[in-house]
Amino acid sequence: MATRRIVCWLKKMIDIFSLSVEEMALKIKDGQLTSVEVCEQYIERINKFEKDIKAWAHFNKKILLEKAADADEHRRSGKPVGPLHGVPVALKDIIGTVDMPTECGTPIRKGKSYSQNAEIVELLHSAGAIIMGKTNTSELAYLGPTKTTNPHDYSRTPGGSSSGSAASVASFMAPLSIGSQTGGSVIRPASYCGVVGYKPSYGLISRNGVLRTSYSLDHMGVFGRTVEDVAMLAKVLIKKDHHDPATIYYSAENILDETKKGPLFEPKFIFYKSDYWKIIDKKSRESFEYFIKSFKNIEVFDTPSYFKDIHKYHQIIHETDLANNFAMYYKKYKNKLSKYMQTAIAKGNKHSAKEYAEAIDFKKRSYESYQEVFEDYHGVLSPSSPGVAPKGLKSTGTAEFNKVWSYLGTPSISLPLLEGENNLPLGVQLIGDRYDDHRFLGVANWLEKECNN
Repeated sequence: MATRRIVCWLKKMIDIFSLSVEEMALKIKDGQLTSVEVCEQYIERINKFEKDIKAWAHFNKKILLEKAADADEHRRSGKPVGPLHGVPVALKDIIGTVDMPTECGTPIRKGKSYSQNAEIVELLHSAGAIIMGKTNTSELAYLGPTKTTNPHDYSRTPGGSSSGSAASVASFMAPLSIGSQTGGSVIRPASYCGVVGYKPSYGLISRNGVLRTSYSLDHMGVFGRTVEDVAMLAKVLIKKDHHDPATIYYSAENILDETKKGPLFEPKFIFYKSDYWKIIDKKSRESFEYFIKSFKNIEVFDTPSYFKDIHKYHQIIHETDLANNFAMYYKKYKNKLSKYMQTAIAKGNKHSAKEYAEAIDFKKRSYESYQEVFEDYHGVLSPSSPGVAPKGLKSTGTAEFNKVWSYLGTPSISLPLLEGENNLPLGVQLIGDRYDDHRFLGVANWLEKECNN
């Protein structure tokens, strides 16, 4: 009898963790699964792996189960349910919540909460999702590393700044999570941790109630195990918000359907070998080269010359905005800030208004040049990161393969398609045209399935 119970328990474990988010939501809706059962399995994973991975900044299993029980009772009562009803979702600890702290990876905010929920939290609640807790972030969503480790090798970084968000999904401690990207904070940790990380076009997901580091560079992003998983979460989060003027009206109603449908014919890609190609480790370079040769519709080009200027201008904007947004922290709590942040703010204070204006102005001109790519190609391919997750926890890696796309505001996604040294995950980055996210995700889904078949 005991053996039979163990077998049944293992079967349930496998079933839950093999489900897509859409399947999980449907099974909860139909009563084949309860939200409590789902959350219990994720709690088991957290109990087993959190001591080594340290993905969570705030997690309370009792409260999670209470939320799950409320969701189940809501469904049983016959009330309408949303598309993510009963599905647990993790939040990066820069997203404001009333009922739990938002510490932003700094002791300056220890134990402090926001006075109201972020817009995306309200959207998740409306969709019936359950907020699991907060995941660890690099200090103020910048470079100061957190204590989170890589689920594939605890001696390596998970990347940043959305460290815990990527690690929680990679270790099956959460089915979905939300992060943010200003430089490479979604794409890089997704690559290092071997999950799908999607950064939508600038202005599709509200940043209202989220820690601001740079108004013109900050993007929200999502993590999941497949392209369809992140598309389903994005469908809930993409909405115009008048409290975030950067957001636009963009219908996401059929974005999951378009993702599943994919392109009408085999897509054509450009693969950019940037100046940073030389910093990729040998095994990772071989993996990328094999990947390129596997597709007949990939053309290899050197990166455009203006990309060098983009890296320079991205840095000017980012450092200047950090200096402005965290001026109070720098003035009152400088000794509590990491050397990374102190250096960035000091540099930001030295950038002139003329330099900043040039950096902002160059965005439009460079995007117009980049946009011409999509007259002949479905997307741009590039490494997500310069190899596998680096050893050690004193750095979160480099964002040199990501900054251009954050600057241009284009959609990008990291797909866990390759392996580098020591069989560690290695992401392929797909980049699309701004505000063409429906088609873009369809192409990403095609690429994912083509490589996994």
